[in-house]
Amino acid sequence: LFVILGPATMTAAEPVPDTAWIEQSRQLTMQLGGQLKGELTKAIAEGGPMAAIDVCYTRAPEIAAQLSKSSGARVGRTALRVRNPSNAPDGLERSVLEQFAADLGSGPIDRPLEAAFEIRRGDAVERRYMRAIPTDALSLTCHGKTLAPDLAAAIARNYPGDQATGFELGQLRGAFSVTWPPAPLPADR
Repeated sequence: LFVILGPATMTAAEPVPDTAWIEQSRQLTMQLGGQLKGELTKAIAEGGPMAAIDVCYTRAPEIAAQLSKSSGARVGRTALRVRNPSNAPDGLERSVLEQFAADLGSGPIDRPLEAAFEIRRGDAVERRYMRAIPTDALSLTCHGKTLAPDLAAAIARNYPGDQATGFELGQLRGAFSVTWPPAPLPADR
């Protein structure tokens, strides 16, 4: 089962019967995004854009790990153009990211882009959720088309294979991703 919960051309073959996990996933992605944005905003205010690199390099994985541990799900970020290779998308994430990018490229969207999946694996179901991260003004500091030379050099030192620059306001920057461990398939399926 594959369900896009925002504007998209993909549709589900059947409705998602249990939506509690979707709401939990939304909350986890909002926590990750909120904590990360709060720390980035504070770091930039106190130490300038160079301070933001440390937040993304160190704190973003720590926040994701903390949320993963407390929820039992794998919580993280991914993108079509990653800065950190460990955030590279799997095939399913790549497909959704491409759809999110197309949706954002077609004009303004007034609600979050999100997708939820239930993947049957024998007698178990894996549940996955993604929420798009559009490029905002804060993101342009380190992901825009023009970076300060010292900032670009610091990014290159920390992320030698960086692909995550050249973005414009409103473009898809990436997505938050939540993967729940396989659970027994409900009896009514």
